[in-house]
Amino acid sequence: MNETSPTPASQLAPVSHAELEEYIIDALRNVYDPEIPVNIYDLGLIYDIEIADDYKVHVVMTLTSPGCPVAQTFPDTVAAHVKSVPGVADCTVEVTWDPPWSQERLSETARLQLGLF
Repeated sequence: MNETSPTPASQLAPVSHAELEEYIIDALRNVYDPEIPVNIYDLGLIYDIEIADDYKVHVVMTLTSPGCPVAQTFPDTVAAHVKSVPGVADCTVEVTWDPPWSQERLSETARLQLGLF
């Protein structure tokens, strides 16, 4: 009898792309901007999350400024967090400056954390 090894949990696909996106957002809420004590999702740095049929994820994000000290390493940090989500096959991160980040992108939660109400 030919037995196959079980599929690793990291390769199991959730029920839907919508569910996987929620898991990805949860993972991104564990990544914090090094200069502002708010996670990058509520900070509004994540512009788009695309999930392909093969469960490869593409994240489009920005940084608070082009001179951000972690500009070179931060995309790898984001990709690592997304790849840690069960069901994600792979992740690429694209950094864009269009549109530029502004405080208007802050979530209500971030505004509360920063005392901007």
